[in-house]
Amino acid sequence: MLLFDLIKSTGDELAEMAGGVEEPIINNATLLDLLSHFGFNLVFVLGIIYFLYFRRSRRADYFFTFALISISIFLMIFLLGAVKIKIGFALGLFAIFGIIRYRTESMPVREMTYLFVIISMSVINALAISTDWITLTIVNVIFVLACILGELVHKLPHNACKYVKYDRIDLITPARYDEMVADLEARLGVKIIKVDVGTVNFLKDMTLLKVYYEPTNMNEENTVDEMSKIPN
Repeated sequence: MLLFDLIKSTGDELAEMAGGVEEPIINNATLLDLLSHFGFNLVFVLGIIYFLYFRRSRRADYFFTFALISISIFLMIFLLGAVKIKIGFALGLFAIFGIIRYRTESMPVREMTYLFVIISMSVINALAISTDWITLTIVNVIFVLACILGELVHKLPHNACKYVKYDRIDLITPARYDEMVADLEARLGVKIIKVDVGTVNFLKDMTLLKVYYEPTNMNEENTVDEMSKIPN
């Protein structure tokens, strides 16, 4: 009986102590951190999206996607970062990147790279509350410089490639390789460097070729956006 009274009295005291501590409706420090880091992240992210990506690609759909994903990821990570969920938080991050993998529309490599950069910056800027502004600025500048370097390298002379469904399977033999290249150059209007022969469908007299060629425009993508297989 005495033990029960002791537990009850201790519980009452703890309840009174908890009731005496009132959480403020608005936490000015948290709100200031949110607004300052959100604005900081938005400046760098929108700078990369507009000046490095959009001015070259002119893809308004990806501009909208990158900006909205950055805002969503930042707010989610910032608000969840204060919760000590550890494993659950890590699994949530894996789920974010899993959304990218299980998508319905194929995304080009360049757009995929920018998406990972945007997500990484948003996560870092949301979690780096205790990091000083100089360090955080240096990290974001490194991201920007990496994107600039990537764009400069992309403008160097390079070979492009594309997949072609080809109907002249009589020319795919090694002995008639030069004839196949001449036929492709005449039909595609490009200077071909190399041709790889892939799937062959003898029933439909079709084959899948990977054609490497010299692009007439250095801004042309180095890989195809979407590869389609010959239907059975």
